[in-house]
Amino acid sequence: MDTAAAAEWKILWQVCMFPPARRPLQRIEGENVEVWAWTDPGEIEGTALQQLKNIARLPWVFHHVAAMPDVHYGKGATVGSVIAMKGAVSPAAVGVDIGCGMAAVRTNLKADDLPDNLHALRREVERRIPVGFAEHRDPIERSQDRQLWNEFHELTPAVKDLSGKARKQLGTLGGGNHFLELCLDTEDRVWLMLHSGSRNIGKTLADIHIGRAKKLAHNQDLPDRDLAVFLAGTREMEEYRRDLFWAQRYAMKNRETMLDLYKHILLSSYPQVQFDDPVACHHNYVAEETHFGERVLVTRKGAIRAGQGELGIIPGSMGTRSFIVRGLGNPDSFQSASHGAGRRMSRGEAKRRFSVRDLEQQTKGVECRKDGGVIDEIPAAYKPIERVMANQRDLVEVVAELRQVMCVKG
Repeated sequence: MDTAAAAEWKILWQVCMFPPARRPLQRIEGENVEVWAWTDPGEIEGTALQQLKNIARLPWVFHHVAAMPDVHYGKGATVGSVIAMKGAVSPAAVGVDIGCGMAAVRTNLKADDLPDNLHALRREVERRIPVGFAEHRDPIERSQDRQLWNEFHELTPAVKDLSGKARKQLGTLGGGNHFLELCLDTEDRVWLMLHSGSRNIGKTLADIHIGRAKKLAHNQDLPDRDLAVFLAGTREMEEYRRDLFWAQRYAMKNRETMLDLYKHILLSSYPQVQFDDPVACHHNYVAEETHFGERVLVTRKGAIRAGQGELGIIPGSMGTRSFIVRGLGNPDSFQSASHGAGRRMSRGEAKRRFSVRDLEQQTKGVECRKDGGVIDEIPAAYKPIERVMANQRDLVEVVAELRQVMCVKG
């Protein structure tokens, strides 16, 4: 047995031998509140740990800060952080890809129904669903989106000229770690899965409000200006909430539209295909929730809601495994779980450290791009998904385990 396989078996043995503990793996002292982390001691890199401590100093943070097993340094606030606030919200704690999240659908197809070579299918997906900076030539018009567009004029006037672009980007993938995948579960059933967010309109709205928050007087003495907040009852807070919740809806509809396109692509080759109800979740968003007896605003940046019985999606890196999960409703994590494997190195470092040959080896058996443009998404740039899942066994239970056979990236 090789080293990687031995490590994986050790993790699985630990999961089987030790029952889930309903408490974080470590508690880190903070100036205002503690940080409760579902990571092994010493695992959080220094820059991310400092970010978490800066968050824990904010006077509006409620009870504690929760750090998920995939936690890592992020712009503004830590990726993999769950922050509950009373009377305030930090736009950087949501992130610039407002509403980013996942969708997955199980089909009635089996592995034997697929061709030996999936290259033609990948190229058709790339042709029908724009990736990277691309957009549809003409907007996709859906009756269920009419209300969304009717409300566009209510957004901040700074984005009034982006209506056309936002319409054309509805149903597009984007770049970075966003993906469209074809997967097989342990029973060789075929799944569709995708990961995307609110595209340019979401990023623009986020940047506008983060900039506005930094200029407010009450944010001038923060430990990190990127953590600037809006306060309840102010005009700035109401305008942010309006734009934020609109962008979160846009992101969800973006994934719905892509899923419709993806289904039609599969139907053209497999008229007999049937689709189960989709599993869908945000992992960069704000929600009003009750925790520890108090009504609070919860920001999940790189984290999914994992309430009791709620389904979610935790993807691994390109070429590894992903999981459909059911939440266990752990109150200590604010009923949350990780959003994926989490990066263990920056994109720049991944490009310096790995080659196209490394990418080819690590994505063997997956129909995907294998060129210099996606080296920063190489599996080795991410944490082992097995360790991430082992560290949150008190947050979620696995419903289905998936392995990628095709992956489309921008």
